[in-house]
Amino acid sequence: MEIHKLDIVHQDFHPHPGNILSYDFDDPDFIMISDFELILSKLIGANPNNPEKKNIFGVLPYIAPEVLSGDEEYTKAADVYSFGIIAYEIVTGFHPYPDIPYDNDLAMKICNGLRPKIPFRTPKLITTIMRCWDARVTRRPTFEELREELWKYYDDYYNYLEYKKNKDLEIGIQTPLNYQTHPQAIYTSRLLNFSKLPRPKNKENFEKELKELTESFSHIITKIQLN
Repeated sequence: MEIHKLDIVHQDFHPHPGNILSYDFDDPDFIMISDFELILSKLIGANPNNPEKKNIFGVLPYIAPEVLSGDEEYTKAADVYSFGIIAYEIVTGFHPYPDIPYDNDLAMKICNGLRPKIPFRTPKLITTIMRCWDARVTRRPTFEELREELWKYYDDYYNYLEYKKNKDLEIGIQTPLNYQTHPQAIYTSRLLNFSKLPRPKNKENFEKELKELTESFSHIITKIQLN
């Protein structure tokens, strides 16, 4: 994300209309982000429920847990977390947490390590997405690192398509998109005031799950390269 090179943090990064723009989605150089009004907005002020913490404005599932809990303000790493949720939505076709209300209970669960469900059949990209979700801010990749990784995935996918011409190998997802969305799953930015949220942490098996997925995809890519 070029704005990070200018030390600008978006603060409200999610895929609602008008936030991510393109006139040619086949060319990644033509994908841009907009809606920077929050940077200049006065909505980020003291939280009346807790004067020591600031108000939060955005769409709940896309807000980093350390921002929800008030442990940290919006940072570049918080934008990376938001990108991870957006990437999950693009890859799987699912909104994050579509079947539950976007309320204080969900905010509490996110701080305690809840993340969107990973489909059984999923592309290698999911391991990078999971790293963006890490509750430990310093473990998340930067956008510069993400750019390098995504170009590598592009090359790997091209090799996969060449390999698939002759082999019956599947890494993709088959997703039914007829799921129901909870009426209180609100996908527009709004002022959020939460109190008494726990310090963010990963779920117990986060490291194990990430390691297993990484190793399994490394095996698949090695198999493709050998053939």
